Amino acid sequence: MDRVDEAIGGGARLLARLDRASTTQVVADALRERILDGQLRSGSQCQELQLTAALGVSRNTLREAFQILIAERLLVREPHRGVFVRRLEAADVRDIYAVRRLIECAALAAPASTRGLPEMQAAVETAHAAAARGDWYEVGNADVRFHLAITASVGSARVDRTMRALLAELRLAFQLMADAHALHEPFLGRNQQLVEMLEQRRPVEASIELAGYLDDAEQLLLATLTPVEP
Repeated sequence: MDRVDEAIGGGARLLARLDRASTTQVVADALRERILDGQLRSGSQCQELQLTAALGVSRNTLREAFQILIAERLLVREPHRGVFVRRLEAADVRDIYAVRRLIECAALAAPASTRGLPEMQAAVETAHAAAARGDWYEVGNADVRFHLAITASVGSARVDRTMRALLAELRLAFQLMADAHALHEPFLGRNQQLVEMLEQRRPVEASIELAGYLDDAEQLLLATLTPVEP
């Protein structure tokens, strides 16, 4: 009987740990989304009291979620100060774009499905509508959805998670540019062009175009992050 009770108790503890782990992941996902859509900005402090109240979780759960995002290089813990949203440096941007070229260009060149195309089309429409009303913040959000849709065609949950983490990290660099119009306007038409190439079943050409597109986007960000020599 004691062994049965012990087994039941052990199973209950395991379920409790699994439930806690899943809650922590949900909180980490929610924080990542706040970074992705610009609610948590580069260099800002993550206020524990505000976030526990907003997310309805304990401090322990929030701190465990922080650890996940610290490992993803979205947050950083500063001794005696707290947890902050990271500020990206030029080396971070170069590394992110190197990974993006590998994933996104391959996804366009040989898509496993057409799953991402309707999402890309919708993102382009949203971006143009937002640009027409001068809402460049929403244009940026639509651009993130556009690039997530590119890799959705791979049909891999792991690739999807990788891209969300990459684009959340990249959004931190976007926030360092004071002029969102200058950041996003040059790529509105290029996103439309990529959609048209895919509609015309020209995936390899779309992949080549995207490689140049990512080169230009990287240089635009680096010009902001890299100090000009006197």
